[in-house]
This record gives sequence, structure tokens and C-alpha cells, in this order.
Amino acid sequence: MTGEGEGKYLLKGAKVYIHEKGKSNARITHIDIEHPLINEIIKPNEATYAAGKHGGCFIGLKKQMLQRAEKLIEKLKKQTK
Repeated sequence: MTGEGEGKYLLKGAKVYIHEKGKSNARITHIDIEHPLINEIIKPNEATYAAGKHGGCFIGLKKQMLQRAEKLIEKLKKQTK
């Protein structure tokens, strides 16, 4: 499902870049998704996986990342009440 939906939380101010190999220290061309809350789920140097989907991509989370994501979701729910 793309767009808004139940259980989906918008990360306002997230920045997405296609980072070209050889520019700004990139060793390979890749996609950067930057937002402070992402590092609460995926810590620096942790690896995960991504897959394409209609309308964008899906980033899968490993067990520890899932636990951190669930804690973050609880914080976000409290902020919206």
C-alpha cells in the first residue's frame, strides 16, 4: 500500500537523495534516506535489506531493529494524543 494508511507514521522533513559514486565520498551509487528518527531504529553501520514495491521501496528490519521501531511507534502514539 502506498500513501497514508492506518498504522503508518509520516517522517516529516525526511530527505531522500540518489548519491552518485565518486561524489561526496560515495564509493558506490546508492540512495540516502536521512532523518534523525531513522537512527533510533537502524543504528550506524547496521545492515538491513530493501526491496522495490509499487510506488517506492520497502526496508526490512531485523529483530533488534523491530524492537526499537516498536518503542519509537509507542512514543509517536503518545505525542499524537
